[in-house]
Amino acid sequence: MKNLCILFTLLLAFSCFSQEIEFGEVSKQELKESFHPIDSTASAAFLYKKRRTYYRYDQSKGFILVTEIHKRIKIYNKEGFDKATFKISTYKNGGSKEKVSSIKGYSFNLEGNDIKKTKLKKEHRFKEAVSDNRDIIKIVFPDVKEGTIIDLKYTFNSPFATNIDQINFQYDIPVNESDITIEYPEYYNFKKASKGYYSIPVISTKKRGSITFNSKTRSGDNSFTPGKTSYQSSTIDFTNHVDKYKASNIPALSSNEPYVYNIQNYRGGITYELSSTKFPNSRLRYYTTSWEDVSKKIYSFKGFGNEIDKTGYYKEELNNLIAKTTSPVEKMGLIFNFIKSKVTWNGKYGKYTQEGVKKAYKNGSGNVADINLMLTSMLRQANLTANPVLVSSKANGIPLYPTLDGFNYVISIVEFSNGSYALLDATEPYSIPNVLPTRALNWNGRKVTKEGYSTWVNLKSPKHSLEENFMKAIIDTDGSVSGFLRRKEKMLNALLSRKRLNNVNKEDIISKLEEKYNIEIEDLKITNQKKLGAPLNQMLKFTSDDLVEEINNKLYVNPFLFLTSSTNPFKSNVREFPVDYITPWQEANKISIQIPEGYKTESIPKKLAIGLPENLGFFKFVAIQQENTIRISSILQFNTSIIAPTYYNALKEFYSKIIAKQNEKIAFIKK
Repeated sequence: MKNLCILFTLLLAFSCFSQEIEFGEVSKQELKESFHPIDSTASAAFLYKKRRTYYRYDQSKGFILVTEIHKRIKIYNKEGFDKATFKISTYKNGGSKEKVSSIKGYSFNLEGNDIKKTKLKKEHRFKEAVSDNRDIIKIVFPDVKEGTIIDLKYTFNSPFATNIDQINFQYDIPVNESDITIEYPEYYNFKKASKGYYSIPVISTKKRGSITFNSKTRSGDNSFTPGKTSYQSSTIDFTNHVDKYKASNIPALSSNEPYVYNIQNYRGGITYELSSTKFPNSRLRYYTTSWEDVSKKIYSFKGFGNEIDKTGYYKEELNNLIAKTTSPVEKMGLIFNFIKSKVTWNGKYGKYTQEGVKKAYKNGSGNVADINLMLTSMLRQANLTANPVLVSSKANGIPLYPTLDGFNYVISIVEFSNGSYALLDATEPYSIPNVLPTRALNWNGRKVTKEGYSTWVNLKSPKHSLEENFMKAIIDTDGSVSGFLRRKEKMLNALLSRKRLNNVNKEDIISKLEEKYNIEIEDLKITNQKKLGAPLNQMLKFTSDDLVEEINNKLYVNPFLFLTSSTNPFKSNVREFPVDYITPWQEANKISIQIPEGYKTESIPKKLAIGLPENLGFFKFVAIQQENTIRISSILQFNTSIIAPTYYNALKEFYSKIIAKQNEKIAFIKK
């Protein structure tokens, strides 16, 4: 009976959505729907999502890019309330600016057997300035409850006709019906690139378009003869390319799984990147044909190369800073640390400067480009071989083809005579050479030189991020445990821990560790918090009454004590996007457990050595008894930061075996 109800709901939904969707009209059946018929876990769903992007010609402004949007969303529960708020970003540059117009919307609710329709009003819309060049139009729908349907329609006008916004097929909620149309004149040539793991086949056609030019002239206008105005018009015909993407029942792609830095990178969609234009009576103009072209254009733009060339504002301080050394490595370290202490990152990304290097230096604050282009300039002035490296941040995705928009971040590289190099990001106070913050660790960067050359640079550190634990524990005859843990962290692990710990008082750190591990901490010492080149060390003394289980005069304890992992982080049967560890890493544990007095060992876990395909990673475990002590040693290591979905099942099984081994008990029996 339940299956028949679900089938009926699906057929009804298909019947509704196969018809033409009228804005401002919803059905009682849609309002009565209490859960999504395909994805019952969904907190909301797009019942309908329509987008049409096309070009309109304005005789005074040229081509204007117009995008018409219609979104209809069903909200099933309170977790979906955020889907009733929309943010539309608009850009302005000089006298040109994007505009949002014709905003219309309704909230629909079922009250008894009647449909209540609440209109979106002006007071439900807000404009927020987020920068000198960008505003946010915020729309907050009224009368939103569990079961509400919201209907939104608006038009987006942009004078920046070369930039078609990215097309998204997939979201964190299901899409019942998607209808997307992109139209562009023959004068524009776009490269199209798919993204994510869900695609919709394109249906491409052509249709005729035309532009009519109107003009007027006045003749014979003098003191003897009244003037005469004549009107002329001319028409130019052209071809419009039309791409259609239509699909039903698009599944949600959520980020419930671990090790996902930005789920947006993996949601299905497509991008349009302008590669060339050819207008009537004009020459062919290329935009982004190669990575060399992209690099040269970025270097030549205001706010990039010319900012590196500015040196007068820091020369005196730089000379004093490096006066006592000739070592290239020492010079680099002095300049790197000076910039980190001199200028604070304001949290803004960008490959072009926001304040300009001179103003950022004076005020002590700037965006990514302000800081790292300033760093590059100082390094060059100190006679080091330094260049900027263009980066796409983790949140920005991976640029798969030559594109100006693919990079939104910049760091610096210093190359030495022995062939080695150091990657530097002075926006991160706790970074060291070749250890970049997570936001910048995204595949490869593009080194660009003043001479116009560019090459790819691997952003990953050649060394594994490390966590090493050494624990010594004593088990009393009553089952209580006391001991100490010494933890050492290097590379990215140390950077992240310093960020987490350095601005927190000791009592709060102890409280969080006690809650996490279910232990009592008698003392905690942290060393090398500010000494960035050294490992970050933590030492804690602990006690616990919850680590040993007594059954029938036997004592049972996990070999990893409170460091034991009890659940597999990977729970989904299928994963369509990679596992992102950010960096290769290693976790090593050495644990010493003293056998309680009056007891002897009955059993200890057997050794285990397992690996992943293609040398992606391995796990080794050994437990042995030496006199009255059980010694456990383990290493978990991953040799890559990204594990492709192809290996997900192998990874899940790999973790299952690790968890099982960690939870095998050591058993002690009375002598």
